[in-house]
Amino acid sequence: MSTSRKGEINIDNKHFSFELQATQDTEVGTARAGKVRTPHGEIETPVFMPVGTQASVKSLSPDELKALYAPIILGNTYHLYLRPGADTIEKLGGLHRFMAWDGALLTDSGGFQVFSLSHNRKIDEDGVTFKSHIDGSMHRFTPESVVRVEEQLGADIIMVLDECTPHPSSHEYNSRALARTHAWAERCRQAHSRADQALFAIVQGSTYHDLRRESASVLTEMDFPGYAVGGLSVGESKEEMHSTLEVTVPMLPANKPRYLMGVGSPEDLVECVARGIDMFDCVLPTRVARNGALLTRDGRLPIKSPRFALADSPIEADCDCYTCANFTLGYLHHLYRAKELLVYRLNSIHNLRFMTRVMGEIRASILANTFADYRTVFLERYRTTDREAAIKQRALWLVAHGRSPK
Repeated sequence: MSTSRKGEINIDNKHFSFELQATQDTEVGTARAGKVRTPHGEIETPVFMPVGTQASVKSLSPDELKALYAPIILGNTYHLYLRPGADTIEKLGGLHRFMAWDGALLTDSGGFQVFSLSHNRKIDEDGVTFKSHIDGSMHRFTPESVVRVEEQLGADIIMVLDECTPHPSSHEYNSRALARTHAWAERCRQAHSRADQALFAIVQGSTYHDLRRESASVLTEMDFPGYAVGGLSVGESKEEMHSTLEVTVPMLPANKPRYLMGVGSPEDLVECVARGIDMFDCVLPTRVARNGALLTRDGRLPIKSPRFALADSPIEADCDCYTCANFTLGYLHHLYRAKELLVYRLNSIHNLRFMTRVMGEIRASILANTFADYRTVFLERYRTTDREAAIKQRALWLVAHGRSPK
């Protein structure tokens, strides 16, 4: 049984505001539709943010992203700090001008990337020292230095430096890391000086419910304009992720946006919206596109499969993306088998449009008080990826990027 409520709950300042437009209760939480206003445009939520790790969503131009109805994209502070450097980007007009993107931008703090370096970093109470995965040079992140870099980059939404713990890890370890995360969040808040940027806090605590409650309580007292949930989709089960959200999200302010970091499988979007999440990001749509997997209502299609060699139809008949409007599965199969670069672009266009279409449909269903039905129909039809295959794929990706899969 679900119920719907409509109304407006707002946070507002000169540069950033959030309007909650409608909600619908589910048995696991409250789905929300809202609107975030930034200096570079409005973002209708729930929203999926394509990832532009190095100031580029791989293989796609800004015009193509606009055609996919992506109002905001994510840049990676760690990678941009190392190359080309925050000073360079600032001198060239900031990240928006540097990458010719006039929509909204969010930059993460680089915390996840640094803590994924495992043996190549050392944490202390003041910050973290790490070795570059590019050339082995040594670098230092503190809450203050990260905020300074993010202010140089100039994104509309920026993230505090946090400690993202591995899964599994002990309660004692996570408790110590949480104390650092909270101290660093306050230091980031004190260091932040740009009024045209919204600084979001990050709730941590692994899958320990008491630590998640503690983190949400401590951080909401600091009164940030938005809150993220970090440290999920790092190896825990779907059930653990869902139960963690069900404990954490209700403790976050209802009048501020809620962002689930690094989560982006289609089924996760639906399930996590049901638990109250507004914003998502993930490399999954473009990463699997480059590996020959196409997202559809029925799950992923492996375009390299011989069964598509003579397929004279688009990926999805009802998809309005450039790829589906112009090319057949047979052609995409040929491009992938021939290792033609065009296939990365065409696959990515479709996969990202699939994600933005799903988010648009979810939003419309919340506004129409039909989200419960939408959720049921979507999840009954969508075939999820085998968990063991997903874990193997993620481990291979981590190794390829110089990180430990454990």
